[in-house]
Amino acid sequence: MNSFKHTYIATRMASVLVIFILIIGCNKGKSNDNVKVDATVAVKDSAVETIWEVKARLPMGGVLDVKAIDSDGNTYDVKAVQNSDQISLVDIKAFVKGNSLPIKIPVSDDKYMPVKAIDTDGTIIDIKAFTADGQILDVKGVEQSGNIIHIKAINSKGEFYNIEAISPKGWINDVKGIKMLDSPVEMTINGVDIFAHVKSIPQLN
Repeated sequence: MNSFKHTYIATRMASVLVIFILIIGCNKGKSNDNVKVDATVAVKDSAVETIWEVKARLPMGGVLDVKAIDSDGNTYDVKAVQNSDQISLVDIKAFVKGNSLPIKIPVSDDKYMPVKAIDTDGTIIDIKAFTADGQILDVKGVEQSGNIIHIKAINSKGEFYNIEAISPKGWINDVKGIKMLDSPVEMTINGVDIFAHVKSIPQLN
């Protein structure tokens, strides 16, 4: 049963990746001020593991750090981890006390969907954006469009900032939630029910 489920999830993931590539192909030729990553062009940072920065993009320019923060106020790096040549679906991880932890959207009834790191013992760790003057902003899934969940940092006025992954070579992906299954629970990680995965994907507009 587990083998079937894993195969099914892998199949769905592959299908989502194909959809992304097709969308990018359809958008080819449209002008955009943002840097795009086109998965149809074999752009490679490296055949080995490559670490991308994860930032919140301010509308007037500039970026905010995105970090994991535990219940004691300790902060940890959040990165996109590219471990193959493809850059269309890249894992987002929190690096906590020597562990590389998955970042997911847990099942929740909240208005905005929580974005959390899941520790090895099931502890849920917050993901936040940090301003230069010390404000700590929520990072949430604010809207769902089909199988894509739009993840944003939210300031005190309720304004949204896009979350992006930036490669060492300057390529920019959006950080989004991805639904692979129709059911509310995608999987369970260390006792935590997961609604959606968090990945960096090519910018679509």
